[in-house]
Amino acid sequence: MGLFRPWVNKGSIAINGFSEIMDIFFSLAEFRNIIADLPNANFLAKTAAADRNLQLTKPPGALGDLENLAIWYASWAGNGRPSLVAPQVVIFAGNHGIAAAGVSAFSPEVTQQMVYNFQAGGAAINQICTVFGAKMDVISLDLDQPTQDFTQGSAMSENDLLVALQTGWRAVDPTADLFVAGEMGIGNTTSAAAIVAALYGGGAKAWVGRGTGVDDAGLTLKRSVVDAGLARHRDLLGDPLAVLQTLGGREIAAMAGAITAARTHRIPVLLDGFICGSSAAVLHAMNPKALDHTQAGHVSAEGAHAQLLSKLGKKPLLSIGLRLGEGSGGALAIGILKGAVACLSGMATFTEAGVSDA
Repeated sequence: MGLFRPWVNKGSIAINGFSEIMDIFFSLAEFRNIIADLPNANFLAKTAAADRNLQLTKPPGALGDLENLAIWYASWAGNGRPSLVAPQVVIFAGNHGIAAAGVSAFSPEVTQQMVYNFQAGGAAINQICTVFGAKMDVISLDLDQPTQDFTQGSAMSENDLLVALQTGWRAVDPTADLFVAGEMGIGNTTSAAAIVAALYGGGAKAWVGRGTGVDDAGLTLKRSVVDAGLARHRDLLGDPLAVLQTLGGREIAAMAGAITAARTHRIPVLLDGFICGSSAAVLHAMNPKALDHTQAGHVSAEGAHAQLLSKLGKKPLLSIGLRLGEGSGGALAIGILKGAVACLSGMATFTEAGVSDA
């Protein structure tokens, strides 16, 4: 339909074909309606998984958080004894006009260069996807047309936002049994901080971190830029979707569309770091149940991420100091989730093993 230009990584399946079998929305009003009426988990599958978990050859609760994680996955997979064999990771790339203000340690050209690196299989996310058997797709969103500097105007027009949401929606393979959204975009920690500051308050000081590693002067600059954006758009910040449009980026909006599409297909989602979290926060602000099908893959070293996860009510599966982006933390957590699902579905029950449960 001409709504995006896909960049597809080596070995992945072109996503254009997915759009032929997926419903799509054609206005922001329709997207709002989807968010307001989302499908729920499968209660029968959840009950069956919980019952099976109680019968496995282990003391009750011996697998800790893995037990509830597996039951959660089963409830969205719709199977009390599920498998996890077809995870999908999609990296969305976008450029930000705000980068021209010097808020990043890297220049905007790096976004395109990293897209080429993803295509060539040379990034960290490529290696992680290979290890855990995840199909990886890379989608760039108009890298030659950065969003507008949000201190001067709205980052995106309504049509820009709509197209980005649609792009994310269409990127989800409905045959996947797990989805991870990642991103690449120089300047996007500034946009992410502006989004969460708009949604939760506290100003730039509460949310702005060093991102790609800016020094103290750079941190001060980032905070001033975010505060300027919040002041300029203060009359619009009561609407989460308007927050995304005025302060966000195309790749952040695409992640929101993808997370929502996964929900409509009842595909479980692992969230990545702070930038992915800002996208998820918009959905959560629109509907507090919008993230029920998601788990936090990790908590990043970006200072405000832990605070954001607390706002979202998410406990991270990993805490190992990552701050790379690219979906790397979410993808790395695939291994944790695979382990949880394998234990639920593959372990013998006491009866099957002939072991006394007394």
